[in-house]
Amino acid sequence: MDHKLHKRMTRGKMRPEARLDLHGMTLAAAQPELAGFILSCHANGLRLVLVITGKGRGDHGPLPTRPGALRHQVPYWLHQMPLAKVVQQVTPAHYRHGGEGAYYVYLRR
Repeated sequence: MDHKLHKRMTRGKMRPEARLDLHGMTLAAAQPELAGFILSCHANGLRLVLVITGKGRGDHGPLPTRPGALRHQVPYWLHQMPLAKVVQQVTPAHYRHGGEGAYYVYLRR
């Protein structure tokens, strides 16, 4: 991805061509949903998609846990096979598209 295009994307100037909202899903349900979405978008020739994970509520129980399991797991899944072949870049979204609770996923041609 060239610098000019990357700058436009991170400033929120580019409009995502498709979006997937994973709010409220478990990790087990979200992974196949994400894989199917990314592969179908690539097959349809889309380049920029938005994956909304949410920021996570956090669990204020007796043991400390990291809030936002999906927010931390989605970039990892996108860099594993078979998605790694079609994903060119993953970047946190601009605040108008979800900020810390969403990712821009730029797909290869």
